[in-house]
Amino acid sequence: MKANIGIPKGTRDFNSKVMFRRNYIFKQVRSCFERFGYSPIETPSMENIETLTGKYGDEGDRLIFKVLNSGDFLSKTNVDDKTTSKSITKDIASKALRYDLTVPFARFVVNNKNDISFPFKRYQMQNVWRADRPQKGRYREFYQCDADVIGSNSLLNEVELIQLCDEIFSELNIPNIQILINNRKILSAMIEMMSASDLFDEFVIILDKIDKIGIDNVKKELLKTGVNQEKIDTLDKFLNIQNVSELSSLIGNSIIGQEGISEINFIFNSIEKLGLKNSNIKFDISLARGLNYYTGAIFEVKSSDVEIGSIAGGGRYDDLTSIFGLDNVSGVGISFGIDRIYLVMEELAVFPQNIDVSSKVLLLNFGENESEYCLKLLQELRKNKINSELYPSNDKIKKQMNYANNKGVQFVIMVGEDEIKSGKLTVKDMKSGEQSKWTVSEIINKLS
Repeated sequence: MKANIGIPKGTRDFNSKVMFRRNYIFKQVRSCFERFGYSPIETPSMENIETLTGKYGDEGDRLIFKVLNSGDFLSKTNVDDKTTSKSITKDIASKALRYDLTVPFARFVVNNKNDISFPFKRYQMQNVWRADRPQKGRYREFYQCDADVIGSNSLLNEVELIQLCDEIFSELNIPNIQILINNRKILSAMIEMMSASDLFDEFVIILDKIDKIGIDNVKKELLKTGVNQEKIDTLDKFLNIQNVSELSSLIGNSIIGQEGISEINFIFNSIEKLGLKNSNIKFDISLARGLNYYTGAIFEVKSSDVEIGSIAGGGRYDDLTSIFGLDNVSGVGISFGIDRIYLVMEELAVFPQNIDVSSKVLLLNFGENESEYCLKLLQELRKNKINSELYPSNDKIKKQMNYANNKGVQFVIMVGEDEIKSGKLTVKDMKSGEQSKWTVSEIINKLS
């Protein structure tokens, strides 16, 4: 039987051109992270299943990929007519692929608390997996680049993350970035006014869908949860709010609501004084962020020029480490979705030219003696940081030139008997078609 050589839905192969561009994004993001004082860590692809479950809400838990136990895992299970996939999971799967980088980071902090100096600023760039429905910009395996500060309650951290976000997208040359911001404490006050505090987690998950399903469908889903129609109409008053100043009178004496307003105001005032290079920050009362662990400021980043959803997002989490046994350690972070950033840059055509070219120079192969000369020349070129290669066989010149064209090589160097004798090598600019005679030192000076 012929093997199925396809790949699972929601996963991808990346060719060299794509990887050069992805690596360019990684390089810029990593450089910005380190410029802001963040240090790298890595965590395993798999976590114990109890580490991940219960942290993302019911919907998030459903999207976690479980890993079957090794060996004859069914021999230790009791299966009958009442057995469901959910009930049997704990018996056949003790591990799962990580859903995001934040929860594993909280676990990492607890496990390594004696070796960490707080506040701890970390960045992490690794794959995550979600059993989501694949669509444009949404995959089952994708890359996240996270930056977090943990062990500090200061709102200066939120301000810095907004600056970091602005810096990264400026470096990537993506214009018209919109940073939306809200606060979970404001949402708590709003939901409290709607007499739905006991449904907070469910309420937030529904509200988080507003961009996808619209306000009318949000209201319908809220009705199904048992929220009173009159109270649901209160939602319109909040959604009509354009800025933070309108909130105080609406929220009234809610202590948690006023705390949220104060925090938002601090962030906005700080950013206004500092300024942003390439981004616009805006208050958005409908921003909810469906993950359970957020407790304070939340933000989401979008491109105003490309309809693709959020390209970065994050927020404050106060209690995440406590579920692993470490209390009173607050954190705040942001996650950049590399795959969506790639699509935005591709659509806007802002990738630099020639970043998808591995070799700047190709030495043509004219035979054994010439190749021997070229191998020594290669050493000199590479020593001077010039990406170079020698065509491996003495094929027809047309075939070697086609190889250079297909690979996007910028310069071809031809070294025959005459060139070796004269010390003047023939250099062809593949873009202009112009040919010149240069010495080795001239080649190095001009191309390095």
